[in-house]
Amino acid sequence: MLGVNDVFPDFNLTGVEGDQIVEVDSTELPDTWKVIYFYPKDFTFICPTEITGMDALMREVDVYGISGDNEYCKLAWKREHEDLNKIEHILLADRGLNLSEELGIVDYDEGVCLRATFIIDPENIVKHVSCNELDTGRSADEILRTLGALQAGGLTGCQWKPGDEFVR
Repeated sequence: MLGVNDVFPDFNLTGVEGDQIVEVDSTELPDTWKVIYFYPKDFTFICPTEITGMDALMREVDVYGISGDNEYCKLAWKREHEDLNKIEHILLADRGLNLSEELGIVDYDEGVCLRATFIIDPENIVKHVSCNELDTGRSADEILRTLGALQAGGLTGCQWKPGDEFVR
């Protein structure tokens, strides 16, 4: 699996932003902090809870959600799901799981990507990576806390929050 201090690979994926099909070339993304997270499938039960949670991070960081389902499936899911039709971040289609495979996050028995999360700095370097089993959702609050700690520029303890003192 791609790890901390590795360069996140370039990608070019099709996806959905709002109700539009879009192309995203990672080499054209702004040089900002990013959260790129992967989820197993569209039209499932845990994934919408994560996707809507991750959308709340958009106030602080650029967010991209990725699964192996195609862009038309994502568009249909967003149109059908009451909460997903309100999200602001882009959902991308890793058709064939090529990016997921390059990152080392494929569950081959199920044929889907795992619930992996990457926090990437403006230089495209991975600063945090986590990966959950398919049946276990993530906490967007913890990802936001981790992002803040990475950006803080000091020693941050396990419960550190923005505004807290650094560890001495």
